[in-house]
Amino acid sequence: MRRKLSLLLAPLVAAATLVSVGAPAPAHPVRQFPARIALPDGFTPEGLTIGRGTTVYVGSVLDGAVWRGDLRTGRGSVLIPGTPGTAKAGLKLDPQGRLWTADFFGGGASVYDPNTGARLAHYQFTTDPNTLVNDLVITKRAIYFTDSVRPVLYVVPLGPGHRLPASDAFRVLPLRGPGATPDAFNNGIVALPNGDLLVAQMLTGQLVRVDPRTGDSRLFDLGGYSVDRADGLVLRGRTLHVIRNLSNVIAVVRLNAGYTAGVVQREITGPQLRSLATGDLFGSALYVVNGRFDVESTPSTDYDIVRLPA
Repeated sequence: MRRKLSLLLAPLVAAATLVSVGAPAPAHPVRQFPARIALPDGFTPEGLTIGRGTTVYVGSVLDGAVWRGDLRTGRGSVLIPGTPGTAKAGLKLDPQGRLWTADFFGGGASVYDPNTGARLAHYQFTTDPNTLVNDLVITKRAIYFTDSVRPVLYVVPLGPGHRLPASDAFRVLPLRGPGATPDAFNNGIVALPNGDLLVAQMLTGQLVRVDPRTGDSRLFDLGGYSVDRADGLVLRGRTLHVIRNLSNVIAVVRLNAGYTAGVVQREITGPQLRSLATGDLFGSALYVVNGRFDVESTPSTDYDIVRLPA
């Protein structure tokens, strides 16, 4: 199973899980935090999100386990045990503190209590085996999920007070325009302040803007720069981090005032980046998880989270 998963992930996968507007600067100096946090051997991580305080969550694309740790101490443990045959890609916490996960091969999404790991809800978007529910973004009104092999977004609306809707209260939003390009591998997703959604296409090397009401899309102008292997997207204000997994590069992009174009200001790279998957911001630091998609996952393969200057 591990070898099959590794062969699938190496040419294609890394989601992105996670993709979020960064938290405000913490009261504690980030430079005192460990630069590397070890994950359990063989964990095969994919999604990462930072929650309340210094809590970080990482999901496994191997068996759907979720590890919870502390950015300050570097210590943690498995919150949600893995189940053979399941997988989790992107994950994100909503304003009520609930943990949402994109269930990857499973064609759906789940919601968990971030303290106990108890599952609160599940949404089965499709039973088609040809699906990869990859990443998600949470807005005031809904949660949007990408599918890396189907030209759609899955939309779970939130009720008054952000109440969880019924298990069948979701819709499938067909994409039109460049967002529906065949074999583009739609991956990371963020919400722009102007209301559009921004989606990374891992295999075309492009970003596309999507109208969340209609599914219409347009290319996002990067001045000819390719974001090949774009996986996770992390947005704070008008600064976008594009995490490019097998390229081992993070492009730092400054967006224009209309959120229609951006200029790449710099690239972050280094030997500590090992087929990184996605990340999240904490103060002046960017935390990324190394998915190591270029090697076969075994029970002894080491994985980690690394801290970088944002």
